[in-house]
Amino acid sequence: MKQKGIRIGRRKVVEIMRREGLKAIQPPRFIPRTTDSKHGKRICDNLLLDQPKPDHPDAIWVSDITYMPLKGGKWAYLCIWMDLFSRQIVSWKLDENMQENLVREPLEKALLKRGIKPGLIIHSDRGGQYLSRRMKQVVKTFRLKQSMSRADDPYDNACAESLWSRLKAELSIPKGGYINLEVLRSVLFEYIDGYYNTRRLHSSLNYRNPVAFETEYYRKTG
Repeated sequence: MKQKGIRIGRRKVVEIMRREGLKAIQPPRFIPRTTDSKHGKRICDNLLLDQPKPDHPDAIWVSDITYMPLKGGKWAYLCIWMDLFSRQIVSWKLDENMQENLVREPLEKALLKRGIKPGLIIHSDRGGQYLSRRMKQVVKTFRLKQSMSRADDPYDNACAESLWSRLKAELSIPKGGYINLEVLRSVLFEYIDGYYNTRRLHSSLNYRNPVAFETEYYRKTG
């Protein structure tokens, strides 16, 4: 309403919402999970410890994986890559397993689409998918800097992990899960590309959506 030039107080909004029977969706409290990193692979240092908040796009991308329920007690797995500057989900992939291509393929897609320059930091937890041989080749080819959270400290990757509580609350996941992978993929496309990136307002972005926030940055910097 503010962006539309409508002046209204918080109490008035509360009054109108109550009268119309509207309630804000409250995601469950964010409780980070830890990742099983007993895979024997060499862990990357946490480069975010010495990094200030990024002041431009494509400086730091963070990633994480979550489970999504399907009918019949089955599970699907969703991986996202998020730009830490704008909170935009630059790429994502849904699959029926957690093999290394779940994280590598959406990363490659985003790197090519956005024309990334060398030096981009990609940050994740210590999951083995992020340390595969082919993943290391991507890091080398695009001259990226790979970073990982400290052991048993998922708050290092809180922006990516806390996304899941918002996504799952706002999706209103059907009881028993989604019918199949194709239906879930369609739902996620509508949510991520049709809502989260382009319409959802973020308080951390001064109540702009991620795409608008990036667009404003490029407009100001020419």
